[in-house]
Amino acid sequence: MLGASGQVGRAVVRALATDGWEVTAASRGGGGDGRWPAEVRSVRLDRNEEGALAAGIGDGCDVLVDIVAYDRGHARQLTGLADRIGSAVVVSSGAVYEDDRGRGFDTQDEPGGFPAYPVPIPEEWPTVAPGDATYGTRKVALERELLAAGDSLPTTLLRAGAIHGPHCPGPRELWFVKRALDGRPVRILAYGGRARFHPAHVDNLAELVRLAAARPGSRVLNGADPQAPTVAEIGAAIDAVLGVESERVLIEGAPEGPGGLVGLTPWTSEHPVVYD
Repeated sequence: MLGASGQVGRAVVRALATDGWEVTAASRGGGGDGRWPAEVRSVRLDRNEEGALAAGIGDGCDVLVDIVAYDRGHARQLTGLADRIGSAVVVSSGAVYEDDRGRGFDTQDEPGGFPAYPVPIPEEWPTVAPGDATYGTRKVALERELLAAGDSLPTTLLRAGAIHGPHCPGPRELWFVKRALDGRPVRILAYGGRARFHPAHVDNLAELVRLAAARPGSRVLNGADPQAPTVAEIGAAIDAVLGVESERVLIEGAPEGPGGLVGLTPWTSEHPVVYD
C-alpha cells in the first residue's frame, strides 16, 4: 500500500489488516501506527526513486492500494507493473467533475465560476478534460489511464469528498474549534448556513477500499459519508462536542467584507457539492 502514513492511509492499513490481509505499508518515511495490528510490515518507499516501486512489489501482490497517486505518470507506474499486480484501488477526487456549463473546482474563484452540480452527483457525471495544468485535470488523466488498462489491471477509483478524521494536518473543523477556544461566540455564515460540501471520513473511505479490494473490477465510485450536512449543522455538531453554544448570524448571499472573508468557512459553497 502506497501512502500508508497519511490521514487516509493509516485508516486503510488498519481496515485491511483487521480483515485478514497481509499488508505491506509503504511510505516515504517508513513509519508505522500504534493502532495497526502487529503483523503489518512497514517499509520506506519513495515512488519517485527509479525502480523503487518495482522493488517494493517484488514478485507481485494481490492488491495494490495507492492513496497518493496524482497524475498520468503515476498511473503509468502502475500499468507498467500490471503483470505483478492482481488489482488496484486508487484514491482520486471529487474535484474532477464539471457542471453543464463547463465549470468545476478550477473555476470556483472566478466571478460566476462556482459549478452548479446536480444533487447528488452520480459517478457517470462528466469530468473536466484530462491534462497537466491543475489538480483536477491531473486526477482525470490518472483515472483515464488506469481505466484504459481494463482487465490487464482492474482498478477501482475512489473519488473522495472533503476528507476528515484523525491525523489531518490542517483540519477544516479547526475553523469552528478555534473560535470556541478563543471565546468568540458569534459565528457568521454565508448563504444562510445552507452550504454543503460533502465530507468523507477516513474510516468510511477505508471501508470502501476494503470492499473494493475483496471484489476487484474496473469502476469509479464516489467516496463520501452517508450524510451531507450543511455548514450550520457541522458547526452545531462541533459545538455539541465542545459543550459550547454559538450565536449564528446568517448572510443570505455570498461572503462579504474585505476579501470576501466575512461568512466564509472551509465548507462554504455557492451551490451544494453532494456526491451520490
